[in-house]
Amino acid sequence: MPRRMGQVDESKGLAILEAAREALAERGMGASIEDIARRAKVSKQTVYNRFGSKAELVRVLIERRVDQITAHLDSPGAGAGPEAALAGYARVVLESIATPSSIAILRIHIQSAAELPDLARTFFESGTRTSRARLAAFLDGETRAGRLRIDDCALAAEFFAGMVIGSHQTGRLLGVDSDLNAPTIDRIAREAASRFVRAYGP
Repeated sequence: MPRRMGQVDESKGLAILEAAREALAERGMGASIEDIARRAKVSKQTVYNRFGSKAELVRVLIERRVDQITAHLDSPGAGAGPEAALAGYARVVLESIATPSSIAILRIHIQSAAELPDLARTFFESGTRTSRARLAAFLDGETRAGRLRIDDCALAAEFFAGMVIGSHQTGRLLGVDSDLNAPTIDRIAREAASRFVRAYGP
């Protein structure tokens, strides 16, 4: 059965985003639109028509990653209790840290921050700050529901993220820490969520 135009456009958009992720991880902001188009098997004009610029591609990639990280906070089961939702959030954060392409892209943005401050700000605002804001909103909702007792949800969100990330992100950025396997990620996520809920329980 032939695909509708919307399905074709969506497929192309996803192919471009995946190609951009690969190219940026390998070549940083030096990755060209031509290279991204070649990897996605589309024309250069198609990339520009869909996203407008390389900076916009980066922004969309960041936003999609934040959506994945925070999905557990919006899931139907999140309202049943905060611990499982927080563990799910923590697990995806750690999986992102353990993913070579994610760390490669983060390294690139750190290295290019001085030369490309606007892009660095976009990376921070669309990524870390948005993720923390969604976590804080979740904690506020759980407090209002009486399942947690938190006075400053933004600060508590920073505390929880710090518990989860620890030194793992720095180690991965420096290439000296590679022990974030699946069992370790699961243990850290469950322990962080459990301790956080105990600390902020009603």
